[in-house]
Amino acid sequence: MNFHGKDIKIFTCNANRAVAQQIAACLGIPVGKSEVTCFSDGEIAVSLHESVRGSECFIVQSTCAPVNDNIMELLIMIDAMKRASAARITAVIPYFGYARQDRKAKARDPISAKLVADLITTAGADRVLTMDLHAAQIQGFFNIPVDHLVGAPILANYFKKKIGNDTDDYIVVSPDLGSVTRARNFATRLGCPIAIIDKRRQRANVCEVMNIIGDVKGKEVILVDDMIDTAGTLCNAAQAVVEIGGATEVYAGATHAVLSGPAIERIKNSVIKEVILLDTITIPEENMLDKFTILPVAPVFAEAIERIYEDKPVSSISI
Repeated sequence: MNFHGKDIKIFTCNANRAVAQQIAACLGIPVGKSEVTCFSDGEIAVSLHESVRGSECFIVQSTCAPVNDNIMELLIMIDAMKRASAARITAVIPYFGYARQDRKAKARDPISAKLVADLITTAGADRVLTMDLHAAQIQGFFNIPVDHLVGAPILANYFKKKIGNDTDDYIVVSPDLGSVTRARNFATRLGCPIAIIDKRRQRANVCEVMNIIGDVKGKEVILVDDMIDTAGTLCNAAQAVVEIGGATEVYAGATHAVLSGPAIERIKNSVIKEVILLDTITIPEENMLDKFTILPVAPVFAEAIERIYEDKPVSSISI
């Protein structure tokens, strides 16, 4: 029997309203009545228009761009619910910003991912539910439980339908050495071989040399990563497998569509035929390309939320 809260309530800030509505629809409940606005001086104002006393509350909010505004919206809504006597508060963060600042890369660097984790905990969150953290060890930055979902099965299911029984015609490629484990696991799901892009800068101010470990000649390539930010690594890898490796077509799959800076233009002009993304980050209408295929994460998060409420394991979610 569950003693954490009398009912489930799904609330949302401004980053993932569509995803929150889809999650609520999957659970058969309405989105909680709330409002997140700004005062004239830029301060964030949160108003809850229904009681949360004794309820199990889930706040859906990716900490994507504008990162700092979205983090503050989340923190203030958590505080509002804590002060309104919610039984338990779970921060549902499809995309966790600052995740790449998870270590000291050089002297006197901050570890910003740990700072954000502390802020969420201090604000009053009892649990975090997220997907595909850039570095898995960030789970240990929190002093509260973290349920970590993975987006690879959603992407893999899409590619399985595309590939069918023609697994010999496809190959999964890691765009850099840091994504090898992710690519290997993805290739195992599809039953395809794997190749790796090894890029090296031989000396300062000299272009990187691309080496392809594995045979991609005549194959249809699937590039896999956890996120696409400026798309430089992805598009360079795509060009390399075609021009150097002799691949016939290139597809790309990633969980988080950060798409900052020149990303849209690079993807638009690249050799990539299709980019499959999850909707952990909302892509503005003006940035949508015909190459993009967006898959929903709401069914997975809805199942996880239901399991958390019922005190059942989240690790056994089947996608």
